[in-house]
Amino acid sequence: MEQASSTFLQAKRYAVATGANKGIGFEICKQLASKGVLVVLTSRDEKRGLEAVEKLKESGLSDYVIFHQLDVTDPASIASLADFIKTQFGKLDILVNNAGYIGAILHSDAFVRAFEAAGDWVYNLYINVYLFLTDFVVLL
Repeated sequence: MEQASSTFLQAKRYAVATGANKGIGFEICKQLASKGVLVVLTSRDEKRGLEAVEKLKESGLSDYVIFHQLDVTDPASIASLADFIKTQFGKLDILVNNAGYIGAILHSDAFVRAFEAAGDWVYNLYINVYLFLTDFVVLL
C-alpha cells in the first residue's frame, strides 16, 4: 500500500477546490499543495480568492496554488474554469466540490411548492450543478 501511495504522489497531480477562499476548502487546498498537488483554488469573490492564494504562497506553497474565479451558479463561469483546466493541464485528478449555495429544502412538499413558485430559478440551479459536474467529470 505504501508503494501505491508513493507512486500516486510522484506523478504530477492537479486539483480544483471550489469555494476555497476560507474554511474547509482553504485547508484542503493547503493540505493538497503541501503534498505537491497543484491546486486551483476557486472562489466566487475574486478579491477574497486572491487573498487566500497569497496566504498560501506566504506559507511557502507558491509553486502549488493558483487562483481561478468560479461562480458555481453561472454556466459561463463553469465553462471558463473547465476550459482553463483543459488548456493548462489537460486533465484533472481531484475535484473538491466545496462551494456552498445559500438555501435549504427541508421537506419534500416544501420542495414541490418552491419549485412551482420559483420555476426557472430552481430549474436553473439544478441545471448549473449538472453542467458543473458534467464539465469536470470528463477531466477526472
